Amino acid sequence: MEIMEFLAGSPLLLIIISVLLGLIIGSFINVVIYRLPKMMMRDWRLQCHELQGTAPAEDDLKPYNLNTPRSRCPGCNHAISAWENIPVISYLFLRGRCKECGQSISIRYPLIETLTALLSALVAWHFGFSWQTAAALLLTWALIPLVFIDLEHQLLPDDITLPLLWLGLGLSLFGIFTDPGSAIVGAMAGYLSLWSVYILFKLATGKEGMGYGDFKLLALFGAWLGWQTIPLIIILSSLVGSIVGITLIILRRHQREIPIPFGPYLAAAGWIALMWGDSITNAYLNWIG
Repeated sequence: MEIMEFLAGSPLLLIIISVLLGLIIGSFINVVIYRLPKMMMRDWRLQCHELQGTAPAEDDLKPYNLNTPRSRCPGCNHAISAWENIPVISYLFLRGRCKECGQSISIRYPLIETLTALLSALVAWHFGFSWQTAAALLLTWALIPLVFIDLEHQLLPDDITLPLLWLGLGLSLFGIFTDPGSAIVGAMAGYLSLWSVYILFKLATGKEGMGYGDFKLLALFGAWLGWQTIPLIIILSSLVGSIVGITLIILRRHQREIPIPFGPYLAAAGWIALMWGDSITNAYLNWIG
């Protein structure tokens, strides 16, 4: 009890603890980003073999999840030890290379750990010592792998979005961010709004403009923040997505026929709405009089 009171009266200490937690969670997020898509694709292959009555590959039958097998260097198969897995510090100490074979380690790993720590600090600073901080940290940590998995694989795993959607509805019972009525309507409105756009676009062009994961992600934000934030999230994500997409096409770094994942823009807009949604909405209302 004394520790809780001490943390409540020490904002700086709360931020420091959040940074340290963010670094540790960021290391685990790297594992999720790398392994979860492989786990999904492996499950799909096994299901196909089961339907076709064929034998799966031997590698697909070996245990593979977020814990097993142990992390190894893809170049020399060197098992990563605990001291080689310290967030950011190990990367700097090893100078970004495997200790055994010298193969370069992706800069993405320390960057994601640092990003997670920085966002965690922002959440702790914004909400202070509260249940909102605990919930917002969980949501923030879950959004980071969704962003990077969607960027790399165009996937928004149900294993992340659906539990978070239900958690948001559960949190509404305690009024953490919104009330139950707003959360339920928000989940429905979030899903149906993008689903309607998807259907209209498909009827007009015969093509699929976005995936079902995007519907579930917006429904997630509706459940967490209420239906009132849905317009803001859609506007912010569409605006940023359009600017980035047009810029990439103009710079010829992205071909027109290659789809641009919408999930990262939804995730960023939803996080901004979580942190500053009320301030943005009030500023806009004051601006229009």
